[in-house]
Amino acid sequence: MPETIHLPILRLGRPYRSMDRLKLDAGAVRLEVSLANPGLIRRDLMGIASARAALRRHSAGALAGHCQRAAGLEVGGALPWGDGGDQQGPEDYVRALSALTGLPHTLCRANMRKVGDALANMPAVIAGLTRGLPLEIFDTGVTMRDGLAVNYYPAAESLGVALPSNSPGVNSLWLPATVFKVPVLLKPGREDPLTPYRLIQALIAAGFPGEALGFYPTTHEGGDALLLACGRGIAFGSDATVRRYEQFEGIQVHGTGRSKVLLGADWLDRWADHLGVLVESISANGGRSCINASALFVPGQRDEIADALARRLAAIEPMARDHPEALLCGFANPEQARAIDARIEAHLQEPGAEDVTARHRKGPRLVEAHGQTFLRPTLVVCDDPGHPLANTEFMFPYASLVEMPVGRMLPSLGPTLVVSALTGDAEWIRDLVNCPSIDRLNIGAYPTNRVQWEQPHEGNLFEFLFQRRALQGDLGALGRAAA
Repeated sequence: MPETIHLPILRLGRPYRSMDRLKLDAGAVRLEVSLANPGLIRRDLMGIASARAALRRHSAGALAGHCQRAAGLEVGGALPWGDGGDQQGPEDYVRALSALTGLPHTLCRANMRKVGDALANMPAVIAGLTRGLPLEIFDTGVTMRDGLAVNYYPAAESLGVALPSNSPGVNSLWLPATVFKVPVLLKPGREDPLTPYRLIQALIAAGFPGEALGFYPTTHEGGDALLLACGRGIAFGSDATVRRYEQFEGIQVHGTGRSKVLLGADWLDRWADHLGVLVESISANGGRSCINASALFVPGQRDEIADALARRLAAIEPMARDHPEALLCGFANPEQARAIDARIEAHLQEPGAEDVTARHRKGPRLVEAHGQTFLRPTLVVCDDPGHPLANTEFMFPYASLVEMPVGRMLPSLGPTLVVSALTGDAEWIRDLVNCPSIDRLNIGAYPTNRVQWEQPHEGNLFEFLFQRRALQGDLGALGRAAA
């Protein structure tokens, strides 16, 4: 029987054992996680000024250096795990995370590297978010550009983040706030308290002031308190989560991405050369990311493209979590997988949709294997973009494919996180770059999951956390201080 590890609340750096705890028993790992109540979170936020003061004692350049040192610790170091003196190495983390979430070891390591790369490349990440402002802007609030003073000030005293459990890599999105000198309070996802806890420990070990970081496992009510009381909040979740928080201007919601691949008429005869782009867009990271493609629009040759793509997707089979080639994720909650499968099957009974992967896969979509519940990759051809299966997103490799003229594609998009447009048509590219429905646009043979650090894929944390103020008058001394 494995030892039970207790993860404490980190009340702005101070470990705290709560009487109310969540027990997680995944066989290979047993956790007790202390839960914070809403009152405790609000009470801690009353002292947030001391957390901001701790950050101000470090230059932004020094904090960026701490992040870069933390990268090596997060990916390769042994870090405190719980409050019992245990140390967790990277492989310990991989095994525990896999047991709790169902992610195979391959994807746990890939997500760990993704977060580590974000830390290691923090200056480049911030340069992309700020459009090249110097790091000193976070020390003085002011920089000089073309002889004019540019002033940015924090829009809130702290940032609250309600994290998901489906993809550890999303933790890379809040990390720049640590260099922005904005204290961060994290509510971990139920099945993944390990990733944010490990990141906090890596940052502290690298020199970051622990009082500027909070770890608050809590209930939905506690999550509401954290997001609303921090002044600025980020929530990850479903469409229901989006609807819940969309009325609050201070909360940025990362919901379903409904990312898409569009095939231009000029590239139609070359689709076979880019089949790998389609497969990667749909299946990377187990299909669990908002930047995975959930729909493909093609101007012709629908059946040929669908059959070839379905063959490639159907070849991705469930494997044991520790298999070196595992690509599919098991479901931590098997009932969730059964509900998704039942929903797809119900909609397939409606006219205008066919599961093309059913022709090629070795068994049913829903399968019990290697001690887990899986959903095999699924490609559904739809006659119309309005079909219920044509504009939806599931937490496994799933996509719809619809044939339509290029001229109908943009009007049919709807809100879309990422579009990869396989085209060289200059006129259509102009339409794409001016389309308000697209948050991130790739032109050419780029999968939807390809992200550059200098080009944040959803929202802009700097613009969310800071506001620009006009300055004029006698700014000579100010200019010398910022120079």
